[in-house]
Amino acid sequence: MTWLERKSEEKPKASDARSAGDVDYARVVHSSSFRRLQGKTQILNLGDSDFYRTRLTHSLEVAQIAGGLAKKFQHNSPDHDAVQYLPEHTMLHAIACTHDLGHPPFGHGGEIALNYCMRHDGGFEGNGQTLRILSSLEKFSRDDGSNLTRETFLGVLKYPVSFTTLANPQIVPSMCAGTSGTPILDRKASLPPKCYMHSEQGVVDWLLHPLSDEDKSLFQSFEARDDGHGKPLHKSFACSIMDLADDISFGIHDMEDAIALSLVDRTDFQECISEKDAEGLLNYLNDHYAGGYGNNVYEGFLDKLFNDGNERKHQINRVLNYLIPSVEIAKHSQFEEPRLKYRVDLPEPASRFLHAAKKFIREKVIYSPSVQHLEFKGQMMVIAVFEVMKSDPKSFLPTDVFAAYKQNPYPLRTICDYVSGMTDAHLLRTYERLFAPRLGSVFDKL
Repeated sequence: MTWLERKSEEKPKASDARSAGDVDYARVVHSSSFRRLQGKTQILNLGDSDFYRTRLTHSLEVAQIAGGLAKKFQHNSPDHDAVQYLPEHTMLHAIACTHDLGHPPFGHGGEIALNYCMRHDGGFEGNGQTLRILSSLEKFSRDDGSNLTRETFLGVLKYPVSFTTLANPQIVPSMCAGTSGTPILDRKASLPPKCYMHSEQGVVDWLLHPLSDEDKSLFQSFEARDDGHGKPLHKSFACSIMDLADDISFGIHDMEDAIALSLVDRTDFQECISEKDAEGLLNYLNDHYAGGYGNNVYEGFLDKLFNDGNERKHQINRVLNYLIPSVEIAKHSQFEEPRLKYRVDLPEPASRFLHAAKKFIREKVIYSPSVQHLEFKGQMMVIAVFEVMKSDPKSFLPTDVFAAYKQNPYPLRTICDYVSGMTDAHLLRTYERLFAPRLGSVFDKL
């Protein structure tokens, strides 16, 4: 089957009883890039805790939600034409577990910093780096990285348009003008388009080869914008499941973390998620737990959500039990290929609540001064480490990385791969070793 092909042909051993999806899942969870997610937090540098989510635990939760959505469709709508085009369970888990592999240290702040560093050399974008890791950098094959199936790669390809196509030439990554003394990154100008990087054009061409010319052109269409980079318009069926599962986990599980860690309070919630925004959820709670929330379901829900950990967990589960069954399959008839024709969708009023929940996390946590201070510091450390490595690669890169640097026709991409692959702690140790006068030893492991 075309969609189960791998870029490098492989012949399974007769004794190997695994399906193609089983193999892809194994290659993802046994990869070094997946393990490194345990060193990258969802919310920056919260300190030592056994509670808050890392990108590793977040990825496992996204995989669980994605798998649950597929099971829901198979159980509730077995005769729907789209169901036969759902990837098998382990393959969908593999797709979901990859979605954050390309995130650099310090999250989106690090992404913006690396895009600045690569401004003349193809740029950097976290989702594009995920594709690069899986197709080139992992070591499960000689030339093609993890060498996953075409079906899995289609689910991984979140933005099917290249950096060079989407980048607005009027927006150039730069430092802020008018600052004195310390250079300050212009974060708005340095924000990359959502894309794949041009260095992965070969695997994208292979991946999309089975599509008709019409489907390929439509799938890679985008919205051009004068005030920003272009915006891709389409993703595959499996990718839409992964993407929605990510949104649900970001909006709801990160909300749980933020409340548990006292980063937000009840007033913050009410400012961002109004009773109108929560209308569908409140009706669900009233219907399924009649009388359990008092005369005012909204206030009763907040009483429980901002209560102790056990009560809060119950409310988070009820929110998920409202959102996940609400998801529907939408049809985009302009496509011939069924894997592009279908996409999941969260209709009103559930989508309104999830949108407000994501806004809540962004505005009250991610954009809060306490997090922004750390993100800014992380950005500047990423740039400093990159510039040192770039200034004299032979002196500063580890021996194996320098060997790859010499062989790469685009050598700065190798430095970018190295820095972007660091965990938060690895980047911090490297920065301190280079710049802190009293830290660092010849015996430190690079």
